[in-house]
Amino acid sequence: MGEKIRHSRVALFPASFDPVTNGHLDLIHRALRMFDEVVVAVANNVSKSGLFSLEEKLEMLNGILSETDGVRVESFDGLVVEHARALGACAIIRGLRAMSDFEHEFEMALMNRHLEPNVEIIFLASSQDYIYVSSSRLKELARFGASVADFVPPLVEDHLKRKISGS
Repeated sequence: MGEKIRHSRVALFPASFDPVTNGHLDLIHRALRMFDEVVVAVANNVSKSGLFSLEEKLEMLNGILSETDGVRVESFDGLVVEHARALGACAIIRGLRAMSDFEHEFEMALMNRHLEPNVEIIFLASSQDYIYVSSSRLKELARFGASVADFVPPLVEDHLKRKISGS
């Protein structure tokens, strides 16, 4: 019998990351247990205005993940499933915090499956520690001067403080 050729298994983890949270990082590290490479892709969504620019998001993600083997950070335009296809990804990772996330994510998964049947959609449930953490809630906390240190890496906390204070 001949040896089986093992292909690299690439997963795409797309999100707006405005900003990246410890919940996002937890999902990335858990996905690395299943895949050889996780491509963390910042959606360049022109219809969605965030607190941070695309460049700032990429800078934060690269600063946090630069020493993590098997992770690549990039941005993309267009449909997630088309980007997954272009990467040769076999899966798209989506995080679920609550049942309210599921309905929206499920509809997107069905559409993406229709557009590209060879790319699996993998739902990862948020860890209990991060189930209530969202980027929008963290931005609101930061605007009112509350600490977000338990929910984001120090680099992100510093960026949030500077951005909100206007410096």
